[in-house]
Formats: sequence, C-alpha cells, structure tokens
Amino acid sequence: MSISPRAALARFAFSCALTLSMTVPVLAEEPGLPTTPEAVRDAAPEADWAPIAAEDLLVMTLAPADDGAQRRVIIQLLPDPVSAGWVSNIRLLANAQWWDGTSVYRVVDNWVAQWGDGDETKPLPGGIKTIPESAYTVPQADQAMPEPCSADGSDANNLCDTYAPRGFFRQGWPMASDGEREWPVHCYASVGVARDLSPNTGSGSELYAVIGQAPRQLDRNIAVVGRVIDGIEHLTTLPRGEGPAGVYADTNRRTPIQSVRLASSLPAAEQPLFEYLRSDSDSFARYLYLRANRQDSFYQQPAGGVDLCNVGVPVREAG
Repeated sequence: MSISPRAALARFAFSCALTLSMTVPVLAEEPGLPTTPEAVRDAAPEADWAPIAAEDLLVMTLAPADDGAQRRVIIQLLPDPVSAGWVSNIRLLANAQWWDGTSVYRVVDNWVAQWGDGDETKPLPGGIKTIPESAYTVPQADQAMPEPCSADGSDANNLCDTYAPRGFFRQGWPMASDGEREWPVHCYASVGVARDLSPNTGSGSELYAVIGQAPRQLDRNIAVVGRVIDGIEHLTTLPRGEGPAGVYADTNRRTPIQSVRLASSLPAAEQPLFEYLRSDSDSFARYLYLRANRQDSFYQQPAGGVDLCNVGVPVREAG
C-alpha cells in the first residue's frame, strides 16, 4: 500500500582528537609542487591517508539493475560523539537485518533518495532509543574560534561559512560551529535520518542520501549520520517519485533492498576497504587551498574561496 500524502509529507528528510590548525602559505609556487587538487591527492604520501574501520561502514545491496548489474552502496558512519544515538540505532538495525526486504521508496530530484519501510508496517527491533533534538549538536571539542575566519581556504579549521560562524574539518568530516557547539553538515551524498514533525527526531530506520545541491538549511534540524562514499550513482540515477513529496505512487517502482550490513559482519574477504585523506595532514591543507585558489592550464581566474561542501574530502579504495 502507498503512503498517504499527509504521512509522506510529515516523514521528512525534509519530511525529508582535536585537529591541528593548518595554515597554508601564499601560493608562491615551488618548482615541482602539484598545482591541482587532484595532483595533490594523487601525490599524498601513505602517512596522510587514514583507514576507515570496517565497523564504520554500512554496505547496502540493492536489487540488480534491469541489465543485471549489481548495485552496492557503501556508507561511512560518523564517529563518536557526533550523532552517536542515531548511529547506535543504525548499528542495531543493521545487525538485526531490519532493512532486508525494504526499499528505496522516495526519490526527489535535486533533493534526496530515501529508503526504509515505505509502508510503515515493519516493527522495529528491541533496543531502539529515542534521541532528543539537543543531540543534533555536540559541545565544541577544540579551542575558541580564531578571528577572523579564513575566506581563502588557508585554514581547514576556520573556514568562513554562510550557514554558521565557522566551518572546519574533523577526522575528514565537514563540520560547522557557533563557538560553543558543533554539528555535521548536509553536503552532497550526506546520509540523514528521516523524521516526522518536531519533536520527533527519527529512529534511524528511515534514511536518506542527499542527491542534489547541499541543503544546508537542514543542518541542526535533522540528524546527519554518515555519507555515501561509494555507489551514490545507484541512488542518483533512480527514477524520480511522482507521488506526494516524491514518494512512488506505484509501489512497483520502488527499488528493493536485498540487504544492509555492517562491513565488520561480513567475511573478511568481502569487507570493503577504504581510506580518506586525513584532514589534519599537509596534503589536505594544500588540497583545500588549491580547491579555493586553483590556477592552472584550465582555471585562469582563481575563485579565492570555497564552500565547505565543495571541498570534497578525498576517499579512495584501499588494498
């Protein structure tokens, strides 16, 4: 059965350690230095890359495409203490194999692809916790924000941001802060918790991935719990929903989910291996600076700035 317009609209995803301060010198190029972000990424030494633990990876297997191609989506979960309550629920749901047999039932162009129990009939496993709205943010973990913020990409820990006094990167994640509390932000491929109207915060059973321009207005209004690091194309290319709020009016158009597992629960040979460019590394500092100030054979006019979500922390398959 399909979801009523009211329920579809209410369930909205819109139903919906300290890091080191890094300052990059003005780009007076030394001979031989990489001059593009991609070149910096490719030249980064192994020490500048950090592995992503298997217990922090969620592997979602969709039903094969019409041509028989396999479709696997890999989600990296946020580390403690950020969104910890929802992430704990998600681990419980994955271990209970709760998502097996559910579906991607809502796809909205330039917004989100959402999955879970579109019929709202599947009981949740025991142990699911209710998370308060106050958990959308956590106490700021580092020292007071320096002034002024960096508008030119020269400091990965103090970026000027349209939606917050400060943007920064912690353990490879884009974050924002008001000087007292910090929170994860909604970027392309971010994964969040769909919910009903406030004060409901969602359990984590209904999730969405951002498939359009970063909807930063959702920050601190919906929990961000992770990001898709591989296979986002399997969500972005799905047909858009034609029903209210982008829910598929025809349930036959839903994309079945075969399984969702924590990578750590898979046999060792099947566990995906990924690593990210450490945001406290010299390579990331230069990568960020060049994202903001690129000038090479293609870019003749440097932008002189970069949006927090437009940096794109490099992630690569390891092994």
